[in-house]
Amino acid sequence: MTKELNPQNTSQKLIDIDAIDAKELLGIEESGPSISSDQPFRKWLYDWTLNPNIPGNFQSTLERWIGILIVLNLFALVLEHVPALYEPYKQQFHYFDIFSVAVFVLEYALRFYLSPEDEEFQKKNTPRVAYVFSPFAIIDFLAVAPFFLQAFIPIDLRALRFLRLLRILKLFRVVIPAIQEFKELNRGRTFRQKIHALVSPSDYGGKLHNIFDTFIGVWVIISVAAVVLESVHSVHYLINLEFVILDTIAVGIFTIEYLMRLYACVEEPRFRHGFSGRFKQARQTSSLIDFVAILPFFLELLMGSVLDLRFLRTFRLARLLKLTRYNDSTKILTTVIAREWPVISASAFIMILMVVMTASLGYVFEHEAQPEKFDNIPNAVYWAVITLASVGYGDISPITPIGRFMTVVMALLGIGIFAIPAALLASAFGDQLHKERELMKSNLRNMMKDGYLDETETALLRAEAKRLHITVEELNVLLEQIHTERENAKHKSVLPLHVIADRPDHAVEHYKMLLSQISQLALLTDVAKFEQAAKSSDSLTAKELALWQQIKARS
Repeated sequence: MTKELNPQNTSQKLIDIDAIDAKELLGIEESGPSISSDQPFRKWLYDWTLNPNIPGNFQSTLERWIGILIVLNLFALVLEHVPALYEPYKQQFHYFDIFSVAVFVLEYALRFYLSPEDEEFQKKNTPRVAYVFSPFAIIDFLAVAPFFLQAFIPIDLRALRFLRLLRILKLFRVVIPAIQEFKELNRGRTFRQKIHALVSPSDYGGKLHNIFDTFIGVWVIISVAAVVLESVHSVHYLINLEFVILDTIAVGIFTIEYLMRLYACVEEPRFRHGFSGRFKQARQTSSLIDFVAILPFFLELLMGSVLDLRFLRTFRLARLLKLTRYNDSTKILTTVIAREWPVISASAFIMILMVVMTASLGYVFEHEAQPEKFDNIPNAVYWAVITLASVGYGDISPITPIGRFMTVVMALLGIGIFAIPAALLASAFGDQLHKERELMKSNLRNMMKDGYLDETETALLRAEAKRLHITVEELNVLLEQIHTERENAKHKSVLPLHVIADRPDHAVEHYKMLLSQISQLALLTDVAKFEQAAKSSDSLTAKELALWQQIKARS
Protein backbone atom coordinates (compact mmCIF):
# COMPACT_ATOMS: atom_id res chain seq x y z
CA MET A 1 0.00 0.00 0.00
CA THR A 2 1.14 3.53 -0.68
CA LYS A 3 1.70 6.02 2.07
CA GLU A 4 -0.43 9.13 1.60
CA LEU A 5 0.64 12.57 2.70
CA ASN A 6 -1.42 15.71 2.99
CA PRO A 7 0.74 18.76 3.63
CA GLN A 8 -0.89 22.02 4.51
CA ASN A 9 0.26 23.68 1.30
CA THR A 10 -1.89 21.47 -0.94
CA SER A 11 -5.45 20.21 -0.95
CA GLN A 12 -4.56 17.01 -2.82
CA LYS A 13 -3.38 13.78 -1.30
CA LEU A 14 0.27 13.09 -2.07
CA ILE A 15 1.78 9.64 -2.56
CA ASP A 16 5.28 9.07 -1.24
CA ILE A 17 7.27 7.47 -4.07
CA ASP A 18 9.40 5.48 -1.62
CA ALA A 19 6.31 3.47 -0.75
CA ILE A 20 4.63 3.57 -4.17
CA ASP A 21 3.21 0.39 -5.69
CA ALA A 22 3.15 -0.13 -9.47
CA LYS A 23 -0.18 -1.96 -9.49
CA GLU A 24 -1.83 0.74 -7.40
CA LEU A 25 -0.36 3.44 -9.64
CA LEU A 26 -1.87 1.69 -12.69
CA GLY A 27 -5.21 1.22 -10.89
CA ILE A 28 -4.94 -2.60 -10.84
CA GLU A 29 -6.54 -4.48 -7.99
CA GLU A 30 -3.98 -6.97 -6.72
CA SER A 31 -6.14 -9.43 -4.85
CA GLY A 32 -9.70 -8.36 -5.53
CA PRO A 33 -12.01 -6.47 -3.19
CA SER A 34 -11.45 -6.73 0.54
CA ILE A 35 -14.67 -8.51 1.54
CA SER A 36 -14.56 -10.52 4.73
CA SER A 37 -15.98 -14.04 4.58
CA ASP A 38 -16.66 -14.00 8.34
CA GLN A 39 -19.65 -11.65 8.07
CA PRO A 40 -23.26 -12.89 7.68
CA PHE A 41 -24.08 -14.52 4.36
CA ARG A 42 -26.57 -11.83 3.30
CA LYS A 43 -24.08 -9.04 3.94
CA TRP A 44 -21.33 -11.01 2.19
CA LEU A 45 -23.55 -11.61 -0.84
CA TYR A 46 -24.58 -7.95 -0.99
CA ASP A 47 -20.96 -6.78 -0.89
CA TRP A 48 -20.06 -9.06 -3.77
CA THR A 49 -23.05 -8.38 -6.03
CA LEU A 50 -24.85 -5.08 -5.36
CA ASN A 51 -22.70 -2.86 -3.13
CA PRO A 52 -21.65 0.15 -5.28
CA ASN A 53 -19.11 1.31 -2.69
CA ILE A 54 -16.71 -1.64 -3.03
CA PRO A 55 -14.42 -1.40 -6.08
CA GLY A 56 -13.59 -4.69 -7.74
CA ASN A 57 -16.80 -6.56 -6.90
CA PHE A 58 -19.35 -7.82 -9.43
CA GLN A 59 -21.75 -4.87 -9.17
CA SER A 60 -20.60 -3.04 -12.32
CA THR A 61 -20.28 -6.30 -14.27
CA LEU A 62 -23.81 -7.33 -13.29
CA GLU A 63 -25.24 -3.97 -14.35
CA ARG A 64 -23.33 -4.09 -17.64
CA TRP A 65 -24.69 -7.52 -18.64
CA ILE A 66 -28.21 -6.60 -17.54
CA GLY A 67 -27.95 -3.49 -19.75
CA ILE A 68 -26.80 -5.58 -22.73
CA LEU A 69 -29.70 -7.98 -22.21
CA ILE A 70 -32.17 -5.05 -22.13
CA VAL A 71 -30.82 -3.72 -25.44
CA LEU A 72 -31.05 -7.20 -27.00
CA ASN A 73 -34.66 -7.41 -25.85
CA LEU A 74 -35.36 -4.13 -27.60
CA PHE A 75 -33.92 -5.48 -30.87
CA ALA A 76 -35.90 -8.70 -30.46
CA LEU A 77 -39.10 -6.67 -30.14
CA VAL A 78 -38.29 -4.77 -33.33
CA LEU A 79 -37.57 -7.95 -35.28
CA GLU A 80 -40.78 -9.58 -34.06
CA HIS A 81 -42.68 -6.99 -36.09
CA VAL A 82 -41.29 -8.53 -39.28
CA PRO A 83 -43.34 -11.69 -39.97
CA ALA A 84 -40.80 -13.02 -42.47
CA LEU A 85 -38.16 -13.02 -39.75
CA TYR A 86 -40.36 -13.85 -36.78
CA GLU A 87 -42.40 -16.77 -38.05
CA PRO A 88 -39.54 -19.14 -38.99
CA TYR A 89 -37.80 -18.48 -35.66
CA LYS A 90 -40.81 -18.06 -33.40
CA GLN A 91 -39.61 -20.77 -31.02
CA GLN A 92 -36.14 -19.19 -30.67
CA PHE A 93 -37.71 -15.78 -29.93
CA HIS A 94 -39.85 -17.44 -27.27
CA TYR A 95 -36.86 -19.15 -25.65
CA PHE A 96 -34.94 -15.88 -25.61
CA ASP A 97 -37.91 -14.19 -23.91
CA ILE A 98 -38.01 -16.94 -21.29
CA PHE A 99 -34.28 -16.59 -20.67
CA SER A 100 -34.61 -12.79 -20.32
CA VAL A 101 -37.52 -13.06 -17.92
CA ALA A 102 -35.62 -15.65 -15.84
CA VAL A 103 -32.62 -13.33 -15.55
CA PHE A 104 -34.79 -10.31 -14.66
CA VAL A 105 -36.73 -12.34 -12.07
CA LEU A 106 -33.50 -13.56 -10.47
CA GLU A 107 -32.25 -9.99 -10.36
CA TYR A 108 -35.50 -8.80 -8.77
CA ALA A 109 -35.41 -11.64 -6.22
CA LEU A 110 -31.76 -10.89 -5.41
CA ARG A 111 -32.46 -7.20 -4.83
CA PHE A 112 -35.57 -8.06 -2.78
CA TYR A 113 -33.59 -10.48 -0.59
CA LEU A 114 -30.66 -8.10 -0.09
CA SER A 115 -32.69 -4.92 0.40
CA PRO A 116 -32.11 -4.93 4.22
CA GLU A 117 -28.40 -4.42 3.48
CA ASP A 118 -29.01 -1.53 1.06
CA GLU A 119 -28.29 1.91 2.54
CA GLU A 120 -31.50 3.24 0.98
CA PHE A 121 -33.79 0.74 2.76
CA GLN A 122 -31.93 -0.63 5.79
CA LYS A 123 -33.18 2.14 8.09
CA LYS A 124 -36.83 1.48 7.18
CA ASN A 125 -39.06 -0.53 9.50
CA THR A 126 -39.75 -3.02 6.69
CA PRO A 127 -36.88 -2.74 4.20
CA ARG A 128 -38.30 -5.28 1.74
CA VAL A 129 -41.70 -3.59 1.61
CA ALA A 130 -39.96 -0.25 1.10
CA TYR A 131 -37.99 -1.80 -1.75
CA VAL A 132 -41.10 -3.24 -3.43
CA PHE A 133 -42.68 0.21 -3.62
CA SER A 134 -39.52 2.04 -4.68
CA PRO A 135 -39.45 3.42 -8.27
CA PHE A 136 -36.71 1.09 -9.49
CA ALA A 137 -38.42 -1.98 -8.02
CA ILE A 138 -41.69 -1.04 -9.73
CA ILE A 139 -39.80 -0.77 -13.04
CA ASP A 140 -38.19 -4.16 -12.43
CA PHE A 141 -41.62 -5.65 -11.70
CA LEU A 142 -43.21 -4.14 -14.80
CA ALA A 143 -40.36 -5.58 -16.91
CA VAL A 144 -41.44 -9.17 -16.10
CA ALA A 145 -45.14 -8.78 -15.27
CA PRO A 146 -46.44 -9.04 -18.89
CA PHE A 147 -44.85 -12.47 -19.30
CA PHE A 148 -46.76 -13.87 -16.30
CA LEU A 149 -49.97 -11.96 -17.03
CA GLN A 150 -50.40 -13.67 -20.40
CA ALA A 151 -50.58 -17.01 -18.60
CA PHE A 152 -53.74 -15.96 -16.74
CA ILE A 153 -55.20 -13.11 -18.83
CA PRO A 154 -55.67 -13.25 -22.61
CA ILE A 155 -53.55 -10.33 -23.84
CA ASP A 156 -53.35 -9.28 -27.45
CA LEU A 157 -49.86 -9.95 -28.86
CA ARG A 158 -49.39 -6.34 -29.91
CA ALA A 159 -50.30 -5.10 -26.43
CA LEU A 160 -47.92 -7.66 -24.92
CA ARG A 161 -45.06 -6.41 -27.09
CA PHE A 162 -45.81 -2.85 -26.05
CA LEU A 163 -45.75 -3.80 -22.36
CA ARG A 164 -42.44 -5.58 -22.85
CA LEU A 165 -40.98 -2.26 -24.01
CA LEU A 166 -41.11 -1.29 -20.34
CA ARG A 167 -37.93 -3.33 -19.88
CA ILE A 168 -35.96 -0.49 -21.39
CA LEU A 169 -36.89 1.56 -18.30
CA LYS A 170 -34.52 -0.67 -16.33
CA LEU A 171 -31.65 1.31 -17.88
CA PHE A 172 -32.67 4.20 -15.63
CA ARG A 173 -31.08 2.29 -12.74
CA VAL A 174 -27.71 3.20 -14.28
CA VAL A 175 -28.60 6.53 -15.88
CA ILE A 176 -30.32 8.26 -12.94
CA PRO A 177 -27.39 7.91 -10.46
CA ALA A 178 -25.06 9.14 -13.22
CA ILE A 179 -27.31 12.17 -13.80
CA GLN A 180 -27.35 12.94 -10.08
CA GLU A 181 -23.55 12.72 -9.96
CA PHE A 182 -23.32 14.96 -13.03
CA LYS A 183 -25.56 17.58 -11.42
CA GLU A 184 -23.44 17.56 -8.29
CA LEU A 185 -20.18 17.91 -10.23
CA ASN A 186 -21.58 20.81 -12.31
CA ARG A 187 -23.38 22.70 -9.58
CA GLY A 188 -23.13 26.44 -10.29
CA ARG A 189 -21.74 26.01 -13.81
CA THR A 190 -23.35 27.41 -16.98
CA PHE A 191 -25.45 25.41 -19.43
CA ARG A 192 -22.71 25.51 -22.06
CA GLN A 193 -20.14 24.28 -19.56
CA LYS A 194 -22.43 21.38 -18.70
CA ILE A 195 -22.79 20.48 -22.37
CA HIS A 196 -19.02 20.58 -22.74
CA ALA A 197 -18.60 18.31 -19.71
CA LEU A 198 -21.06 15.85 -21.23
CA VAL A 199 -19.46 15.58 -24.69
CA SER A 200 -15.76 16.11 -23.88
CA PRO A 201 -13.42 14.43 -21.37
CA SER A 202 -13.03 16.54 -18.23
CA ASP A 203 -13.17 16.38 -14.44
CA TYR A 204 -16.85 17.37 -14.58
CA GLY A 205 -18.21 14.60 -16.83
CA GLY A 206 -18.32 11.72 -14.37
CA LYS A 207 -20.10 8.50 -15.32
CA LEU A 208 -22.63 10.35 -17.48
CA HIS A 209 -19.88 11.30 -19.95
CA ASN A 210 -18.87 7.62 -20.20
CA ILE A 211 -22.51 6.64 -20.75
CA PHE A 212 -22.80 9.30 -23.48
CA ASP A 213 -19.69 7.99 -25.25
CA THR A 214 -20.96 4.41 -24.98
CA PHE A 215 -24.36 5.46 -26.33
CA ILE A 216 -22.79 7.15 -29.37
CA GLY A 217 -20.47 4.18 -29.95
CA VAL A 218 -23.36 1.72 -29.85
CA TRP A 219 -25.36 3.76 -32.36
CA VAL A 220 -22.33 3.98 -34.65
CA ILE A 221 -22.06 0.18 -34.68
CA ILE A 222 -25.83 -0.24 -35.13
CA SER A 223 -26.03 2.23 -38.03
CA VAL A 224 -22.99 0.76 -39.81
CA ALA A 225 -24.37 -2.77 -39.37
CA ALA A 226 -27.68 -1.55 -40.84
CA VAL A 227 -25.88 -0.08 -43.87
CA VAL A 228 -24.10 -3.40 -44.43
CA LEU A 229 -27.27 -5.47 -44.07
CA GLU A 230 -29.19 -3.03 -46.26
CA SER A 231 -26.95 -4.06 -49.17
CA VAL A 232 -28.33 -7.61 -48.90
CA HIS A 233 -31.39 -7.55 -51.16
CA SER A 234 -33.32 -10.27 -49.33
CA VAL A 235 -32.88 -8.51 -45.96
CA HIS A 236 -33.58 -5.05 -47.37
CA TYR A 237 -36.79 -6.30 -48.96
CA LEU A 238 -38.09 -7.64 -45.65
CA ILE A 239 -37.25 -4.75 -43.31
CA ASN A 240 -36.91 -1.73 -45.60
CA LEU A 241 -39.11 0.48 -43.41
CA GLU A 242 -37.17 -0.49 -40.28
CA PHE A 243 -33.92 0.48 -41.98
CA VAL A 244 -35.35 3.90 -42.87
CA ILE A 245 -36.57 4.50 -39.30
CA LEU A 246 -33.28 3.34 -37.80
CA ASP A 247 -31.23 5.55 -40.11
CA THR A 248 -33.42 8.56 -39.33
CA ILE A 249 -32.96 8.02 -35.58
CA ALA A 250 -29.20 7.54 -36.02
CA VAL A 251 -28.86 10.73 -38.06
CA GLY A 252 -30.90 12.62 -35.47
CA ILE A 253 -28.61 11.41 -32.67
CA PHE A 254 -25.41 12.18 -34.62
CA THR A 255 -26.73 15.62 -35.63
CA ILE A 256 -27.52 16.55 -32.04
CA GLU A 257 -24.08 15.31 -30.97
CA TYR A 258 -22.40 17.36 -33.72
CA LEU A 259 -24.27 20.53 -32.76
CA MET A 260 -23.53 19.98 -29.05
CA ARG A 261 -19.80 19.66 -29.74
CA LEU A 262 -19.86 22.74 -31.98
CA TYR A 263 -21.82 24.76 -29.40
CA ALA A 264 -19.65 23.85 -26.40
CA CYS A 265 -16.19 23.87 -28.03
CA VAL A 266 -15.59 27.52 -27.06
CA GLU A 267 -15.11 26.33 -23.47
CA GLU A 268 -11.69 25.07 -24.55
CA PRO A 269 -8.89 27.69 -24.74
CA ARG A 270 -7.90 26.75 -28.31
CA PHE A 271 -11.46 27.38 -29.60
CA ARG A 272 -12.21 30.71 -27.92
CA HIS A 273 -13.86 33.73 -29.62
CA GLY A 274 -17.30 32.55 -30.71
CA PHE A 275 -17.62 32.18 -34.46
CA SER A 276 -13.90 31.83 -35.25
CA GLY A 277 -13.48 29.23 -32.50
CA ARG A 278 -16.41 27.17 -33.75
CA PHE A 279 -15.18 27.47 -37.34
CA LYS A 280 -11.79 26.18 -36.19
CA GLN A 281 -13.52 23.31 -34.39
CA ALA A 282 -15.53 22.51 -37.53
CA ARG A 283 -12.28 22.14 -39.48
CA GLN A 284 -10.89 19.55 -37.07
CA THR A 285 -10.61 16.01 -38.46
CA SER A 286 -13.00 14.58 -35.87
CA SER A 287 -15.60 17.27 -36.66
CA LEU A 288 -15.29 16.67 -40.39
CA ILE A 289 -15.91 12.95 -39.77
CA ASP A 290 -19.00 13.81 -37.70
CA PHE A 291 -20.23 16.08 -40.51
CA VAL A 292 -19.66 13.47 -43.24
CA ALA A 293 -21.56 10.94 -41.10
CA ILE A 294 -24.80 12.97 -41.40
CA LEU A 295 -24.29 14.75 -44.74
CA PRO A 296 -25.58 11.98 -47.10
CA PHE A 297 -28.93 11.83 -45.30
CA PHE A 298 -29.62 15.57 -45.64
CA LEU A 299 -28.36 15.76 -49.23
CA GLU A 300 -30.67 12.93 -50.24
CA LEU A 301 -33.53 14.49 -48.30
CA LEU A 302 -33.15 17.92 -49.90
CA MET A 303 -32.05 16.99 -53.42
CA GLY A 304 -33.24 13.41 -53.82
CA SER A 305 -36.23 14.48 -55.92
CA VAL A 306 -33.97 16.32 -58.38
CA LEU A 307 -30.90 14.07 -58.55
CA ASP A 308 -30.36 10.36 -58.05
CA LEU A 309 -28.24 10.41 -54.91
CA ARG A 310 -28.69 6.83 -53.79
CA PHE A 311 -24.96 6.25 -54.24
CA LEU A 312 -24.40 8.59 -51.26
CA ARG A 313 -25.84 5.94 -48.94
CA THR A 314 -22.57 4.05 -49.19
CA PHE A 315 -20.80 7.01 -47.58
CA ARG A 316 -22.78 6.34 -44.41
CA LEU A 317 -20.11 3.75 -43.68
CA ALA A 318 -17.90 6.74 -42.82
CA ARG A 319 -19.73 6.75 -39.48
CA LEU A 320 -17.39 3.97 -38.44
CA LEU A 321 -14.61 6.59 -38.39
CA LYS A 322 -16.41 8.27 -35.48
CA LEU A 323 -14.99 5.53 -33.27
CA THR A 324 -11.50 6.90 -33.89
CA ARG A 325 -12.39 9.67 -31.43
CA TYR A 326 -12.05 7.10 -28.65
CA ASN A 327 -8.76 5.58 -29.87
CA ASP A 328 -5.35 7.26 -30.14
CA SER A 329 -4.01 4.81 -32.75
CA THR A 330 -5.08 7.02 -35.66
CA LYS A 331 -3.43 10.03 -34.00
CA ILE A 332 -0.17 8.10 -33.70
CA LEU A 333 -0.47 6.92 -37.32
CA THR A 334 -1.04 10.52 -38.49
CA THR A 335 2.04 11.65 -36.57
CA VAL A 336 4.07 8.83 -38.12
CA ILE A 337 2.96 9.68 -41.66
CA ALA A 338 3.72 13.38 -41.16
CA ARG A 339 7.16 12.57 -39.75
CA GLU A 340 8.08 10.04 -42.44
CA TRP A 341 6.36 11.83 -45.32
CA PRO A 342 9.56 12.70 -47.25
CA VAL A 343 10.58 9.03 -47.38
CA ILE A 344 7.03 7.81 -48.04
CA SER A 345 6.55 10.34 -50.85
CA ALA A 346 9.84 9.26 -52.43
CA SER A 347 8.82 5.60 -52.36
CA ALA A 348 5.37 6.54 -53.68
CA PHE A 349 7.02 8.37 -56.58
CA ILE A 350 9.07 5.26 -57.42
CA MET A 351 5.92 3.12 -57.23
CA ILE A 352 4.04 5.44 -59.61
CA LEU A 353 7.04 5.49 -61.96
CA MET A 354 7.18 1.69 -61.99
CA VAL A 355 3.44 1.39 -62.60
CA VAL A 356 3.52 3.78 -65.57
CA MET A 357 6.59 2.08 -67.08
CA THR A 358 5.10 -1.39 -66.59
CA ALA A 359 1.77 -0.34 -68.10
CA SER A 360 3.53 1.27 -71.09
CA LEU A 361 5.68 -1.80 -71.76
CA GLY A 362 2.69 -4.09 -71.34
CA TYR A 363 0.80 -2.05 -73.91
CA VAL A 364 3.74 -2.12 -76.35
CA PHE A 365 4.32 -5.87 -76.11
CA GLU A 366 0.74 -7.12 -75.78
CA HIS A 367 -1.43 -4.69 -77.74
CA GLU A 368 -1.20 -6.56 -81.03
CA ALA A 369 -1.69 -9.98 -79.40
CA GLN A 370 -4.59 -8.87 -77.11
CA PRO A 371 -6.10 -5.63 -78.41
CA GLU A 372 -9.29 -6.16 -76.39
CA LYS A 373 -7.38 -6.31 -73.05
CA PHE A 374 -4.36 -4.08 -73.69
CA ASP A 375 -6.27 -1.56 -75.79
CA ASN A 376 -4.55 1.50 -74.28
CA ILE A 377 -2.03 2.46 -71.59
CA PRO A 378 -4.58 3.70 -68.99
CA ASN A 379 -6.34 0.32 -69.05
CA ALA A 380 -2.97 -1.42 -68.81
CA VAL A 381 -2.35 0.42 -65.52
CA TYR A 382 -4.78 -1.96 -63.79
CA TRP A 383 -2.71 -4.96 -64.95
CA ALA A 384 0.52 -3.20 -63.89
CA VAL A 385 -0.74 -2.53 -60.35
CA ILE A 386 -1.94 -6.09 -59.66
CA THR A 387 1.31 -7.44 -61.14
CA LEU A 388 3.65 -5.21 -59.12
CA ALA A 389 1.58 -5.78 -55.97
CA SER A 390 1.89 -9.56 -56.51
CA VAL A 391 -1.90 -9.97 -56.43
CA GLY A 392 -2.30 -11.51 -59.88
CA TYR A 393 -6.05 -12.00 -60.37
CA GLY A 394 -5.44 -13.63 -63.75
CA ASP A 395 -8.20 -11.79 -65.60
CA ILE A 396 -5.51 -9.95 -67.62
CA SER A 397 -2.25 -11.74 -68.34
CA PRO A 398 0.43 -11.52 -71.09
CA ILE A 399 0.60 -14.26 -73.71
CA THR A 400 3.69 -13.21 -75.69
CA PRO A 401 7.11 -14.53 -74.53
CA ILE A 402 8.60 -11.10 -74.01
CA GLY A 403 5.45 -9.94 -72.20
CA ARG A 404 5.65 -12.91 -69.82
CA PHE A 405 9.38 -12.34 -69.22
CA MET A 406 8.70 -8.70 -68.41
CA THR A 407 5.89 -9.75 -66.04
CA VAL A 408 8.27 -12.02 -64.11
CA VAL A 409 10.85 -9.24 -63.78
CA MET A 410 8.27 -6.65 -62.72
CA ALA A 411 6.65 -9.02 -60.23
CA LEU A 412 10.01 -9.65 -58.57
CA LEU A 413 10.78 -5.94 -58.46
CA GLY A 414 7.30 -5.17 -57.14
CA ILE A 415 7.82 -7.41 -54.10
CA GLY A 416 10.50 -5.03 -52.85
CA ILE A 417 9.17 -1.73 -54.13
CA PHE A 418 5.57 -2.15 -52.90
CA ALA A 419 6.83 -3.44 -49.53
CA ILE A 420 8.83 -0.27 -48.82
CA PRO A 421 5.88 1.93 -47.63
CA ALA A 422 4.47 -0.86 -45.47
CA ALA A 423 7.88 -1.51 -43.89
CA LEU A 424 8.41 2.21 -43.34
CA LEU A 425 5.04 2.65 -41.63
CA ALA A 426 5.48 -0.44 -39.45
CA SER A 427 8.97 0.60 -38.36
CA ALA A 428 8.00 4.24 -37.81
CA PHE A 429 4.83 3.24 -35.92
CA GLY A 430 6.84 1.10 -33.52
CA ASP A 431 9.47 3.84 -33.20
CA GLN A 432 6.79 6.43 -32.40
CA LEU A 433 5.30 4.21 -29.69
CA HIS A 434 8.79 3.71 -28.25
CA LYS A 435 9.41 7.47 -28.21
CA GLU A 436 6.08 8.18 -26.51
CA ARG A 437 6.83 5.49 -23.93
CA GLU A 438 10.25 7.01 -23.26
CA LEU A 439 8.69 10.47 -23.03
CA MET A 440 6.14 9.14 -20.55
CA LYS A 441 8.96 7.62 -18.49
CA SER A 442 10.85 10.91 -18.66
CA ASN A 443 7.76 12.76 -17.43
CA LEU A 444 7.44 10.27 -14.59
CA ARG A 445 11.03 10.98 -13.58
CA ASN A 446 10.37 14.71 -13.60
CA MET A 447 7.19 14.33 -11.56
CA MET A 448 8.99 12.25 -8.97
CA LYS A 449 11.88 14.66 -8.44
CA ASP A 450 10.13 16.19 -5.45
CA GLY A 451 9.65 12.75 -3.87
CA TYR A 452 5.88 12.37 -4.28
CA LEU A 453 3.00 12.30 -6.76
CA ASP A 454 -0.26 14.21 -6.35
CA GLU A 455 -3.66 12.99 -7.53
CA THR A 456 -3.51 14.92 -10.82
CA GLU A 457 -0.10 13.47 -11.70
CA THR A 458 -1.25 9.98 -10.75
CA ALA A 459 -4.35 10.23 -12.96
CA LEU A 460 -2.25 11.56 -15.87
CA LEU A 461 0.33 8.78 -15.54
CA ARG A 462 -2.38 6.15 -15.25
CA ALA A 463 -4.06 7.37 -18.45
CA GLU A 464 -0.75 7.52 -20.34
CA ALA A 465 0.31 4.08 -19.12
CA LYS A 466 -3.00 2.64 -20.28
CA ARG A 467 -2.74 4.36 -23.68
CA LEU A 468 0.84 3.17 -24.23
CA HIS A 469 0.28 -0.29 -22.71
CA ILE A 470 2.92 0.10 -19.99
CA THR A 471 2.97 -3.17 -18.01
CA VAL A 472 3.36 -3.57 -14.26
CA GLU A 473 6.80 -5.15 -14.80
CA GLU A 474 8.02 -2.20 -16.90
CA LEU A 475 6.72 0.29 -14.37
CA ASN A 476 8.35 -1.62 -11.50
CA VAL A 477 11.71 -1.52 -13.30
CA LEU A 478 11.30 2.20 -13.96
CA LEU A 479 10.33 2.92 -10.33
CA GLU A 480 13.36 0.97 -9.14
CA GLN A 481 15.63 2.93 -11.47
CA ILE A 482 14.18 6.23 -10.28
CA HIS A 483 14.55 5.17 -6.65
CA THR A 484 18.20 4.17 -7.25
CA GLU A 485 18.92 7.42 -9.08
CA ARG A 486 17.43 9.47 -6.26
CA GLU A 487 19.40 7.57 -3.64
CA ASN A 488 22.60 7.96 -5.61
CA ALA A 489 21.89 11.63 -6.18
CA LYS A 490 21.41 12.15 -2.44
CA HIS A 491 24.80 10.61 -1.69
CA LYS A 492 26.71 12.11 -4.60
CA SER A 493 25.21 15.58 -4.66
CA VAL A 494 27.38 16.59 -1.70
CA LEU A 495 30.53 14.90 -3.01
CA PRO A 496 33.04 16.65 -5.27
CA LEU A 497 33.75 15.09 -8.63
CA HIS A 498 37.26 13.87 -7.72
CA VAL A 499 35.86 12.01 -4.72
CA ILE A 500 33.28 10.28 -6.93
CA ALA A 501 36.05 9.38 -9.39
CA ASP A 502 38.00 7.60 -6.62
CA ARG A 503 35.21 5.01 -6.33
CA PRO A 504 34.69 3.15 -9.62
CA ASP A 505 31.20 1.95 -8.62
CA HIS A 506 30.16 5.53 -7.75
CA ALA A 507 31.75 6.78 -10.96
CA VAL A 508 29.77 4.25 -13.03
CA GLU A 509 26.48 5.21 -11.35
CA HIS A 510 27.26 8.91 -11.77
CA TYR A 511 28.04 8.32 -15.46
CA LYS A 512 24.74 6.44 -15.92
CA MET A 513 22.85 9.29 -14.26
CA LEU A 514 24.48 11.84 -16.57
CA LEU A 515 23.66 9.73 -19.64
CA SER A 516 20.07 9.43 -18.44
CA GLN A 517 19.83 13.21 -18.11
CA ILE A 518 21.23 13.66 -21.63
CA SER A 519 18.70 11.12 -22.95
CA GLN A 520 15.88 13.04 -21.26
CA LEU A 521 17.23 16.25 -22.78
CA ALA A 522 17.19 14.63 -26.24
CA LEU A 523 13.54 13.68 -25.77
CA LEU A 524 12.37 17.02 -24.41
CA THR A 525 14.31 19.49 -26.57
CA ASP A 526 13.87 20.35 -30.23
CA VAL A 527 16.73 18.32 -31.70
CA ALA A 528 17.00 20.30 -34.96
CA LYS A 529 17.21 23.67 -33.15
CA PHE A 530 19.65 22.22 -30.61
CA GLU A 531 22.06 21.02 -33.29
CA GLN A 532 21.66 24.23 -35.30
CA ALA A 533 22.51 26.32 -32.24
CA ALA A 534 25.51 24.11 -31.43
CA LYS A 535 26.88 24.38 -34.97
CA SER A 536 26.22 28.09 -35.43
CA SER A 537 27.95 29.11 -32.19
CA ASP A 538 30.65 26.42 -32.27
CA SER A 539 29.68 25.53 -28.71
CA LEU A 540 30.33 21.82 -29.27
CA THR A 541 33.26 20.14 -30.90
CA ALA A 542 32.76 17.58 -33.64
CA LYS A 543 33.37 14.74 -31.17
CA GLU A 544 30.94 16.22 -28.62
CA LEU A 545 28.27 16.63 -31.29
CA ALA A 546 28.85 13.08 -32.55
CA LEU A 547 28.50 11.75 -29.00
CA TRP A 548 25.23 13.72 -28.59
CA GLN A 549 23.87 12.24 -31.82
CA GLN A 550 24.75 8.69 -30.70
CA ILE A 551 22.99 9.15 -27.36
CA LYS A 552 20.01 10.76 -29.11
CA ALA A 553 19.76 7.83 -31.55
CA ARG A 554 19.54 5.35 -28.66
CA SER A 555 17.03 7.33 -26.60
